[in-house]
Amino acid sequence: MRTYNWAILGCGKIARKFAGDLKLLPNARLYAAASRDFANARQFATDLGFEKAYGSYEEMVNDPNVDVVYVATPHSHHYEHALLCLNHKKAVLCEKAFAINSREVGEMIAVAHANNTFLMEAFWTRFQPSFQKAIEIVHSGGLGALKMVRSDFSFNAEYAPEKRLYNVHLGGGSLLDIGIYPVFASLMALGKPTDIKTMVNFSPTGAEETILMSFKYAGGEMASLVSSFAAHSSIQTEFGCENGFVRLNRRWFAPTTLTVWKAGENEEVITFPQGKGFGYELEAAHVMQCLDEGLPESPMMPHALSADLMEILDRVRKEAGIVFP
Repeated sequence: MRTYNWAILGCGKIARKFAGDLKLLPNARLYAAASRDFANARQFATDLGFEKAYGSYEEMVNDPNVDVVYVATPHSHHYEHALLCLNHKKAVLCEKAFAINSREVGEMIAVAHANNTFLMEAFWTRFQPSFQKAIEIVHSGGLGALKMVRSDFSFNAEYAPEKRLYNVHLGGGSLLDIGIYPVFASLMALGKPTDIKTMVNFSPTGAEETILMSFKYAGGEMASLVSSFAAHSSIQTEFGCENGFVRLNRRWFAPTTLTVWKAGENEEVITFPQGKGFGYELEAAHVMQCLDEGLPESPMMPHALSADLMEILDRVRKEAGIVFP
């Protein structure tokens, strides 16, 4: 098993969780941390056990020993930073949302192809056994045809206009930060919708705070999706079928439990063993497996899936009037 030298580009909160989970993988070497603030990079490296710290992203990508880079900057900078890494032939795992719009995603994919360099969106939910099992049950047909998806992800966030969540210059708003999860669930279950309707509430900064999304599909299936920074919700996803339902229970986007009910039977709760980390180690392990096999992209989170996801998000933004500078 080859050991890969990982670098972190952007030393924020999510990067700390991801780096902590990297420690669980025997073939992942915590090699470099990079920030535009060297003191921040050095503190991050010290806290988490990285060997090197860089005060610029350019220095980091010019290090020949870096194998793969986890991009964890705000949405607004994913395009720039992914291209920087790809053009230096560094494999990239880029946090979601992959970028701000489909044009950026398309160029990121094109540059990855041109450089024959691995690129994957870090959609960790895709790799959770609970999510995979739910999709497997729904698509098996054992509960009859899937007719409806209901999914929410909301919490009461601090209103801080200058910070990422409410700052439109950083791609702020609930849609790209957490609304992307319900949209992803509907995409994995039903594909791309034919019709999209929204209701939206904007914050004083112009960032969308709460959005309700209704999707309709070619076969008459429906999806009801919600994201918000204004209130807490149960954070569940339910797949309604002709003869029963599958529910991903609270905090469904992370390792969780499943409830399955079939008409005429009792509910069954499926519990999955909890790992030692948050669950990010699963996507990191998959990236290294892809690199071991010489794959240019992931078969589980392929470029086409990320492109479809961003296309839907673009349509939602257009319908809702969500505009980034």
